[in-house]
Amino acid sequence: MSTSQTAPYMGATTTELTNRQSLGDKAAAGASQKSMFSHRGTIVLDDKTLTLKGWDGDKDVSLSREDITGLKREFTDLYGRFIGGLLNSGKPLILQTSKVGEIYLLINHKELMETTDNKAWQAQLEEWLAR
Repeated sequence: MSTSQTAPYMGATTTELTNRQSLGDKAAAGASQKSMFSHRGTIVLDDKTLTLKGWDGDKDVSLSREDITGLKREFTDLYGRFIGGLLNSGKPLILQTSKVGEIYLLINHKELMETTDNKAWQAQLEEWLAR
């Protein structure tokens, strides 16, 4: 990869999603995913790192290949079809990391259609991790 890939993201840790499981939280998420995902910024993938710019305001999270211990794209008890939409394109991208723990991401989320670019990013990340 000679150039970096970038896109807007919304993110939350497993702990944060666990703390947002009340009926009120789920109802709010049905209206807008932003209520579940408090981290927003730009995701950047280059040759050496995956960076979540703006993870905590002006603080970025930079992850090397070694920092990422797992990767999957699926609905879970914390973020299921009811919240994420009925289409498979709404599945969250879930990173297991040694730095931040488990992170749920919605990359280039389209709120009206409840779609993301997570499937394409999963493929890019799998290729990147395999290097």
